[in-house]
Amino acid sequence: MKVAILGAAHPHVDYALEEVAHRDELELVAAAEPDPTMRGQFLGPLTGVPVYADFAELLAAHDVDVALVAGIYARRAEATLLALDAGAHVLADKPLCTSTAELEAISAAAQRAGRHVSIVFEKRFYPATIALRRLLADGVLGDLALVASTGPHKLRQAQRPGWFLDPVRYGGIAADLPIHDIDLVLALTGATSGVVAALTGNARPADHPGFDDHVALLMRAGDVAATIEASWLGPEAADVHGHYRMRVTGSEGTAELDWAYHRLRVTTHDRPAWDEPLGEPVRPAAYFFDAVLRGEEPVISTAAGLLATRVALTAQRSAERGGELLTW
Repeated sequence: MKVAILGAAHPHVDYALEEVAHRDELELVAAAEPDPTMRGQFLGPLTGVPVYADFAELLAAHDVDVALVAGIYARRAEATLLALDAGAHVLADKPLCTSTAELEAISAAAQRAGRHVSIVFEKRFYPATIALRRLLADGVLGDLALVASTGPHKLRQAQRPGWFLDPVRYGGIAADLPIHDIDLVLALTGATSGVVAALTGNARPADHPGFDDHVALLMRAGDVAATIEASWLGPEAADVHGHYRMRVTGSEGTAELDWAYHRLRVTTHDRPAWDEPLGEPVRPAAYFFDAVLRGEEPVISTAAGLLATRVALTAQRSAERGGELLTW
């Protein structure tokens, strides 16, 4: 199976490189990134692999079975559409795209091509998340009622490229950072419709004028209400990039996930608090290649990725309208 990188503006290009290194069935055949700085930073270390400045040029020169899309956010839709039209499956870093129009075009192209578009929502595969889903399936927490998550990230602004702080090329914080937890809420509830509202702001305008650095999101999915808070205000001196946490409240108990410190704390009405045993970590993109190599649909399916993206883009639109409650 031939793999190519279409866009390399983030260390998450390693999603593909890790799998190629672990699997004899995969071959990295080429990589492309239009921005010369990003191309040098993320693709410069590649040896024995042709590197292009143009997505279409790469796809014209190589047969590609899977394209990893991890470029500048505003160019990810372009790379995804070109890959689908060339007959390749797409494995994408989040966000998949920055507008609803792009999302609709990707949905149509994926259906037309009969190919998968999967977004690497790696929080699904963290050991604490897997343990939580086991507890929910076993009924330990009862019926799910509330989800509350927090996701502070270090901005490390001096290390960020100019495009990242440009709202047009970045696409907006509500469409970016909350999407992992949006996907988890959708996966936990099975909901396919609901409402969402979001508020964004800029706490450090002198450092990055015009760039919103925090968001608070309210979402209803089926009968479950969720609050998701995320920011680029993570303390730079913290010992982790982001202290990501989630509290899940059910009719029979509560579970608190601390992804940064690999812990799942559980309490129920009839049992005092305990730390649930966790399994071993897995590679973030392993699920995708496990599935496509077997000719199966990845567990993070095209429909799942498109829905999470739609909710996130709707949240961004809500923020631009001052927090208006919108349906999805």
